[in-house]
Amino acid sequence: MTQTAIPCTLMRGGTSRGPYFLRDDLPAERDDMARVILAAVGSPDLRQIDGLGGATTLTTKVAIVGRAAPGQPQQVDYLFAQPALDRAFVDWGPTCGNMLAGVGPFAIESGLVPAQDGETRVMIRAVNTGALIEAVIQTPGGRVTYDGDVAIAGVPGTAAPILLNFADAVGGSTGRLLPTGNALDRIEGVDVTCLDVCMPVVIARAVDLGKTGQESAKGLDADRDFMARIERIRRAASLAMGMGDAEGRVIPKFAMLGAPAKGGSVAARYFTPLATHEAMAVTGGICIASACKLPGTVAAGIAAVSDAMREPVVIEHPTGAMEAVISMGADASGAPTIAAGGTLRTARRIMRGEVYVPSRVWAAK
Repeated sequence: MTQTAIPCTLMRGGTSRGPYFLRDDLPAERDDMARVILAAVGSPDLRQIDGLGGATTLTTKVAIVGRAAPGQPQQVDYLFAQPALDRAFVDWGPTCGNMLAGVGPFAIESGLVPAQDGETRVMIRAVNTGALIEAVIQTPGGRVTYDGDVAIAGVPGTAAPILLNFADAVGGSTGRLLPTGNALDRIEGVDVTCLDVCMPVVIARAVDLGKTGQESAKGLDADRDFMARIERIRRAASLAMGMGDAEGRVIPKFAMLGAPAKGGSVAARYFTPLATHEAMAVTGGICIASACKLPGTVAAGIAAVSDAMREPVVIEHPTGAMEAVISMGADASGAPTIAAGGTLRTARRIMRGEVYVPSRVWAAK
């Protein structure tokens, strides 16, 4: 069997992991690209024994990075792909803020962005959602360093900090901060807030679902009735948000909030959506933190936040905590809105080389 070799870098980005590709090294057509990605990670197969996939959704993510067209505010474009494990399907709908953490270092080391001495700022456009993000990468002596003393929950050890600032986070998927027009909706008998900041998320109070918000990821996944219930709510909310039927799609996401128990601002459990996230997604975390700062949402009376215009919101999750810094503003009518959201992540290059796919999948010219 002949094979096609494709340049690839395996990286950890935040609490996720997967191959990073240069856009020009993959097929031009999206369907052809999807077939190559599935072959590269070894899907569909729950063990992904024949590819680079890590046999979980968090460790089977793909970043595709290319140089932006001249005249654009961004330097690079970042296309995120979420391959399914159990079927031949790639979801292009969401983005991934954790994999985003590796885009800046990858772009610098691939020659797309020149490194500066000290820090290098990389402007990134998330192709899936249209969001513009500034990533601040540590580059002492004009070279990317992964060594540092920053620890993030869900990742062992420490690494260099990567600051991610989401400048135009509102309405990337639906065009509105509150897609239904309301801070609070009642869907399937449960109060929810449908919010679109970095990621469209349907947010409920844990207590309204018979939970506390302190449950383990495994414990929630094992409660099949609960998981089926939140999926019904998510799908109904998706229709109310103007996003269509969410069956088989990973957006909107779902989250539930509880009172903090470890000194944070709020406790949250985030769903991917058919399994509980073992930590916290960056984009989802910024959306949850935004709900804590906006009046009238399900977070009212739960989240320990102030009325400051800029505030770090600490989200307790199953394996620790994540901090999201939220900057408030006002829309044209004077109503409160989200001006920006940011967070601190880390990344590490694990391997660089070539991944092979059967030539019947793609015989590159």
